[in-house]
Amino acid sequence: MATFSLQATPTDAASWAELARRAETAGFDALLAADHPGDVTSPFVALAAAAPVTSTIGLGSYVSNLGVREPMLLAADVATLDLISGGRARLGVGAGHTPAEWRAVGRERPDVAGRVRRCVAVAEAVRALLDGASVTVDSAELTMREAVLREPRPVQERIPLTMGTANSTLLRWAGANADVVGLTGFGRTLADGHQHEARWRADQIEAQLACVAAGAAGRSDPPALEALVQTVVVTDDAEAAAAEQARRNGMTAAELLATPFVLIGTVDEIITAVAEHERRWGVTRFVVRTNALETLEPVLTRLT
Repeated sequence: MATFSLQATPTDAASWAELARRAETAGFDALLAADHPGDVTSPFVALAAAAPVTSTIGLGSYVSNLGVREPMLLAADVATLDLISGGRARLGVGAGHTPAEWRAVGRERPDVAGRVRRCVAVAEAVRALLDGASVTVDSAELTMREAVLREPRPVQERIPLTMGTANSTLLRWAGANADVVGLTGFGRTLADGHQHEARWRADQIEAQLACVAAGAAGRSDPPALEALVQTVVVTDDAEAAAAEQARRNGMTAAELLATPFVLIGTVDEIITAVAEHERRWGVTRFVVRTNALETLEPVLTRLT
């Protein structure tokens, strides 16, 4: 069965608590907080605030920029969230694409290969710390000496790890190591440092999935596939609603509607599309933004 998670960020305590309760009641699998230091609230503080007003919904970052996050501090935040929430923490990670976030911590953003190496090094270190191992690393990307996360220890035996990426090397790493592969559909980062070209064409999606499959070869429990949905619209004219976004992406409306990165149509059409994304791509998980909560409530009611 398909699951949906809600990515959001708080603006005040009362509305955040209400959003968390509403997302849980609606049937969302997880409440996820963005992690862009300097531009959004601290994800783990926000999620810890959501823990006492909920009881079943997962709570996680989506995604933590491993270019600027240090493994010990990130592992401690995740373990603390898991403790406070009674074992509901999730961890989403990525390589970090925004130059300003690197400069803010006194680093220049490396090239793609450098960001990938740093991402893998930190992800492996965090995973090891959460698993209770002692970590020593001495590389150009990361230095740690006999680091051990003694307290707090996570409640869960293994905190679910999502790697959000469209990079081929990271997709292979995620196929081999992650619990969930977050398909972002992102291409080259644009000049503003925030927006991206889209990799949404069928051949591009198939190439990304081939990387995941290559990494997962030999695993008895391959990772789940998750899509970051950019647009959710309930309408009785899906092609008209998709036309402008399709034009911007250099696609036809039909091609756009066939991707897992948009959910546009009637409730019945969206439910059919979700089933088709599982059949065609193997995608069973979807992440949507706050503005999709009300729109998706009738869809989630039908799916559950």
